[in-house]
Amino acid sequence: MTVPFLDLRRETAELEAELREALERVLATGRFVGGDEVDAFESEFARACGAKHAVGVGSGTDAITIALVAAGIGPGDEVITAANTCVATAAGIASTGAIPVLADVDARTLTLSVESAAEAVGPRTRALVPVHLYGRRADMAGLGGLARDHGLRIVEDAAQSHGMRDVHDVAAFSFYPTKNLGAIGDGGAVVTSDDAVASAARRRRDYGRNAEGVSVARAGQSRLDPVQAATLRAKLPSLRRWNDRRRELAAFYSNALAGGPVRPPDHDASHVYHLYVVRSRGRDALRERLLRRGVETLVHYPQAVHQHPAWSELARPGRLGASEAAVDQVLSLPLYPQLSDDEAEAVVEALLA
Repeated sequence: MTVPFLDLRRETAELEAELREALERVLATGRFVGGDEVDAFESEFARACGAKHAVGVGSGTDAITIALVAAGIGPGDEVITAANTCVATAAGIASTGAIPVLADVDARTLTLSVESAAEAVGPRTRALVPVHLYGRRADMAGLGGLARDHGLRIVEDAAQSHGMRDVHDVAAFSFYPTKNLGAIGDGGAVVTSDDAVASAARRRRDYGRNAEGVSVARAGQSRLDPVQAATLRAKLPSLRRWNDRRRELAAFYSNALAGGPVRPPDHDASHVYHLYVVRSRGRDALRERLLRRGVETLVHYPQAVHQHPAWSELARPGRLGASEAAVDQVLSLPLYPQLSDDEAEAVVEALLA
């Protein structure tokens, strides 16, 4: 049996009627930028997140940038984030003119360490960007306390945590097609209950224009289009059910792999398992062995941010050890709502063989 790491065709097939109806609805309106579909999705997604506002934008990276600028972060400010994230997090920060500062992660959860973040705070620090990596929420109680102590804003990188409720301050979501809630192209959203941040984000996504169409700030544009909004509306009612299936598969993996050759992720009831990531000191050899047995895997991420040449100046020697160790060990197993029980069993059998 061949087990694909991810097959988005299965998701499309599951909701084919709903997706076709959504696309036909957009085509019938003739409105392909803005409009009722975008407004409706923003309202529905904000409600799903337990927040007042969702502002649709063109991508998750843009969501980070726009959220930070809307929260008052700009050139010369320093913004602390995790070293083991996708480079998109650092790119979103840098696009504001602010300076990303990397902190280490907790060796158990692989999310931003409160202690390391505290050590990285300096006189120019203005914000924290914790990453809810793989669908596991960072320690928002600890990071929230740190933010209060130093007067910092928090913008959560929630690109991998759809289904998360109770946004702490401001959150940036991605709707890249592989996400728990994915579009059929790029898309993102800024989610917040802060009226001022929401208003600023709406201006920043549209040339700095206010409700009267007057440009009151210099900005480019980054908009969620109606095709993506309609697609996301069609999928949103399935998100909770899909996340429950992800948790079911994750529990099966964790129970079956306990005491085995890899280290499963620690249990967390709030985890939405965008990815199921195990750790192995012999990761690369294990990955090759699984592929020979028909099991496709990926590595998220094989390099910490500062290990990419474009971001090497962000290195902090001796202070990012947990992140550097993790990227050599992590391995993502197939896990998505349409994965069958037989396929999950095949993954376990291949791992334990």
